Amino acid sequence: MSPLVEFKNQASIVVFGASGDLAKKKTYPALFGLFCHGELPATVKIIGFARSKMTEEEYKKRISEHFKISENDTQGQEFKTKFLELCSYISAPYDSDEGYVELEKQIDDFDAHHSHDKTQRLFYLALPPSAFITVAKQLKKNVHPREKGHAKLIVEKPFGHDLKSARELQASLAPLWSEDELYRIDHYLGKEMVKNLLVMRFGNEILGAAWNKNHIRSIQITFKEPFGTEGRGGYFDDIGMIRDVIQNHLLQVLTLLTMERPVSNDPEAVRDEKVKVLKAFDTDISLDDDVLLGQYTRSADGTKPAYLDDETVKAGSKCVTYAAIGMQIHNERWEGVPIVLRAGKALDEGKVEIRIQFKQVAKGLFTDVNRNELVMRIQPNEAVYMKLNNKTPGLSLATTTSELDLTYANRYSKDFWIPEAYESLIRDCLLGNHANFVRDDELEISWKLFTPLLEKIEAADGPTPFLYPYGSRGPLEGPEFMKKHGYVKSESNYQWPLTRPSEEKSKI
Repeated sequence: MSPLVEFKNQASIVVFGASGDLAKKKTYPALFGLFCHGELPATVKIIGFARSKMTEEEYKKRISEHFKISENDTQGQEFKTKFLELCSYISAPYDSDEGYVELEKQIDDFDAHHSHDKTQRLFYLALPPSAFITVAKQLKKNVHPREKGHAKLIVEKPFGHDLKSARELQASLAPLWSEDELYRIDHYLGKEMVKNLLVMRFGNEILGAAWNKNHIRSIQITFKEPFGTEGRGGYFDDIGMIRDVIQNHLLQVLTLLTMERPVSNDPEAVRDEKVKVLKAFDTDISLDDDVLLGQYTRSADGTKPAYLDDETVKAGSKCVTYAAIGMQIHNERWEGVPIVLRAGKALDEGKVEIRIQFKQVAKGLFTDVNRNELVMRIQPNEAVYMKLNNKTPGLSLATTTSELDLTYANRYSKDFWIPEAYESLIRDCLLGNHANFVRDDELEISWKLFTPLLEKIEAADGPTPFLYPYGSRGPLEGPEFMKKHGYVKSESNYQWPLTRPSEEKSKI
């Protein structure tokens, strides 16, 4: 397959934590996907680095477990064989020079066999934050390019636990790696529908004209998972839903949704506007008025466990597995528009979507039509649809709610490649495109926004979350909370889509 872009240099890609779940399930499948579509440099070497003792054969078997190919896919199997030929493995501690000296030797040997003027070294830290600084120091000391070429360091979230720890992490990384070399990856910025936000907003005059407080009544961004912590409660107990999803993923989506038009498509111009709108967010989030917290209990039929049934969870934990947070932006475009970010585990379905509800039309001609809504479904099954009022066909003068529907699966050929989030972001990194990565000042402001709230929630006398059954739509207080923050549920029994019953229905 011919590449869509031309990579002008060879690359050595090193995956730290190569034996871990993140590397196995996300990083290597993404690299393989890029390889299959001709989106890696033609001259590339991939090296896994971890403490686990494995043979090359064991390593290659492990990293290929989640490649999306079947045994009968002849072409896919051929790509797999060729890809694995590019891969090698180093087993060594993260805190001693030995493994890094071997890594430098392998990369130097690879470079020596090619005549490119520039070499690129991409280091992907699929590691817990506790190992970031150790590995970053060793890489700078032993493997950073000395004469030619350049290096890039991808750091996975979480970027700290609060404002203090985020600052400490940044203060440790900054002397070693420049901001230009650092790529803080939030995989939601690589999702197709999230990357489409800038085009949707600024490439369509019909939307741009109505994208303000004069026409929009409320905004909500929803993240729903149909499963609980499932044995990971001990890990999740120290994080909670706000840190896990809202402070990073959903806030990133919201900044793209609400920022002003960048002066150009330069990555820094985009990130400048994200920072500007973040500075306009109201930092005074009231626990009583702006926050709804929940924790799941056993399912109604008793087949699914409560969060506290997990043996790894602390007894009596008040960890939040559901959170809805009302927010305000104080600027000319958004003043007075209520915004809700909500996320939960063990809910009735799995989806992530943006829902923008417009103001009610003037009364007189119409008295009972629903508000227009623009919905962008990020996952699953990407879609954009606009809920509009329409005359019921036939002799009736009654109105009904229908939709303008752009469902990707219906609009685009099945052969149309939509890259996974990690595929898209690794490609961006190889091309030096920072637009979809988190900048240091952006990270600072986001933690300033949420740290005071987290401190109130996690205080000894902090609030007790409302309980909701596993598999439900969340706390019973949810609809009233949404109503208080500007959202009006349609009075009709509208369901989307009406004519494709096999598709998943939208539950407002």
